[in-house]
Amino acid sequence: MATGTIGWSGNVLLLPAGMLFPAFWAYAPSRSVAALVAAAHFLGASRGLPQGASIFFGSQYAIGLGLWFAASLVFVILHSALWTRRSGWPRILRYLIASVLMSLPPFGIMGWASPITAAGVLFPGWSWLGLAATAILLLAMTTSFCRIAVPAVAGCAAWSAAFWTQPKVIEGWTGINTTFGYEGAGQPAGYEHQRESIAMVRKAAGQGVNVAVLPESALGLWTPTTEQLWKDALSDLPVTVIGGAAVVQKSGYDTVMVEISAKGSRILYRERMPVPVSMWQPWRRFTGESGGANAYFFDNPVMQVAGIRAAPLICYEQLIIWPVLQSMATGSDIILAIGNGWWTGESNITDIQRASVTAWAKLFDVPLLIAFNE
Repeated sequence: MATGTIGWSGNVLLLPAGMLFPAFWAYAPSRSVAALVAAAHFLGASRGLPQGASIFFGSQYAIGLGLWFAASLVFVILHSALWTRRSGWPRILRYLIASVLMSLPPFGIMGWASPITAAGVLFPGWSWLGLAATAILLLAMTTSFCRIAVPAVAGCAAWSAAFWTQPKVIEGWTGINTTFGYEGAGQPAGYEHQRESIAMVRKAAGQGVNVAVLPESALGLWTPTTEQLWKDALSDLPVTVIGGAAVVQKSGYDTVMVEISAKGSRILYRERMPVPVSMWQPWRRFTGESGGANAYFFDNPVMQVAGIRAAPLICYEQLIIWPVLQSMATGSDIILAIGNGWWTGESNITDIQRASVTAWAKLFDVPLLIAFNE
């Protein structure tokens, strides 16, 4: 439980604590204990979910607890099924399989709390080599070499903490955070909220900002009326705005990033992995119903913004593995992370999101721009 609770506390420098999980999993005396180890790690890391879910759905806390335990099932079942008493290569291979499966769809859809996220803390700037080195240390944790791996992780983490700096920024770019409240799940940003956002953008432009990034849902439902509102507001400004919006489709809706300027607008990105259950509801298609957010899994991993290739990450995508790795593998120069945390209450969910994207930006040594509504 400590590996999940400490590692996913919202402090990026504590992420390496999660790397002890494979050691506890590997040396569990039985399959049932291995399942309990996996459950404790996952539940500790996602402990903010009960409160967040109860606020999002406007329901009793018990519903949030139910979703919390349900969310852990994939992680727990997979790690308990692949646990083995046999040491050496069989155990290494099984942990490797579990890690890969929890990083890619379909299992990776619930792939929170992956220890590989600590790569950016242990090996900042090492890019794919740092990812490989972290993977080797994680595999070593499942063997007798953990006696070497643990001090190695502790040493790298201490060195990194001593010389830690925040990710780079791009001059003339800024993320605009907001504190708009919403009355319930799925409530888009209304006219007044958008007028406030426009005022913030105009103020930033007056200070020399060229690209302003707004949070998820900041543009509300993207319609011709919304588009015209923003085009008129930016008609006299040399600024480009990137903001989150929802586009209604016949099958449901897309969560998108939109680029707007005085010259016009375009949809840059459609979210690859919306939040399961609350947004992404694939069972609707089997029952012949429409609704819920569409998932584009491996589509559009990179978008062009002002001549720069950007890795887009919307909310939930910041907690799982494949979206960011896919974006970086296809040549991104910056990470743009937006979110809407109105429903998180006093939990540390948005802090964990920030810590995760900060670690990835440090690993690949790219600038990071964050815009959240909280």
